[in-house]
Amino acid sequence: MATHKLLLLPGDGIGPEVMGEVKRLIDWLNAAGIAKFETDTGLVGGSAYDAHKVSISEGDMAKAKDADAVIFGAVGGPKWDAVPYEVRPEAGLLRLRKDLALFANLRPAVCYPALADASSLKREAVEGLDIMIVRELTGGVYFGEPKTITDLGNGQKRAIDTQVYDTYEIERIGRVAFELARKRKNKVTSMEKRNVMKSGVLWNEVMTQVHKREYPDVTLEHQLADSGGMMLVKWPKQFDVIVTDNLFGDMLSDIAAMLTGSLGMLPSASLGEVDVKSKKRKALYEPVHGSAPDIAGKGLANPIAMISSFGMALRYSFDMGDLADKVDAAIAAVLASGLRTADIKSEGTTSASTTQMGEAILKELQKLHA
Repeated sequence: MATHKLLLLPGDGIGPEVMGEVKRLIDWLNAAGIAKFETDTGLVGGSAYDAHKVSISEGDMAKAKDADAVIFGAVGGPKWDAVPYEVRPEAGLLRLRKDLALFANLRPAVCYPALADASSLKREAVEGLDIMIVRELTGGVYFGEPKTITDLGNGQKRAIDTQVYDTYEIERIGRVAFELARKRKNKVTSMEKRNVMKSGVLWNEVMTQVHKREYPDVTLEHQLADSGGMMLVKWPKQFDVIVTDNLFGDMLSDIAAMLTGSLGMLPSASLGEVDVKSKKRKALYEPVHGSAPDIAGKGLANPIAMISSFGMALRYSFDMGDLADKVDAAIAAVLASGLRTADIKSEGTTSASTTQMGEAILKELQKLHA
């Protein structure tokens, strides 16, 4: 049985609490002989700043590069608001994405039947929702140069951010989306703003070419990103895989997140290129929610997004799709039983702490694996 190397980066706030539930799951998989994971733990974000005055140390960065996958908690909090910009907690995550060349961000939005009433949309609009947003993560307006604020005098300033995409960047994110669609409902919707942005014109052109040349069996639709956002909150189940750039992906994935009822429910994966020789790819898995410092240490955090993120690692890094399916099924069973953490609590359901929710999911997984 192959040994898989994991680097656990719990981070700040509720990060260590929810990571603890993933560690419980990993320990059981190892003890039961189902998989073999070798884990190491490092510091990132505010905890790294407190220890080393950086957002991630060179030692932990080296561990991340050596690992088969990085499992990441959350970073940040008011405690570090005044630290220098270049070592702010979030800089640790940005460096991991950059140095590991993680260009593809996968953000699933799944609405479990038991939580359909927790969504801001009507039950019939979201019940059974299962869509995937594929966001380009290392290009676009967040990284384009020039990026400046210039003092023009007379109390006036000019801010410039540059939207830049090359053909190869669009091609590779497109391939990720098309490959995912082939394993789902075989449909991709590409979103951009070709009506007002030259980068949108190129994005549309390249997606069309990649589709025609390499994936003619997949249905491809094009939609303007603003109308796409509107359709996400009108009838989201019309989509399967949505692929878009860094800026629009940031916004559209947050819209999709709220369709499911809680940010505490949603995982994500950030993937690099597949190495030609090893057939492996660098990857980082993290929950969408933040560090939630207001509830840290109180046992109130929802560990489902963190556990689901580990489930994505099983699926995309370790080719353990069947086990990932069982993790998803265990989560669904626990929710169907009426167990709820504070963020998804509703009338008639049973309150659970972070640990109680993690234990319940593990017990259901053990039943499914018996």
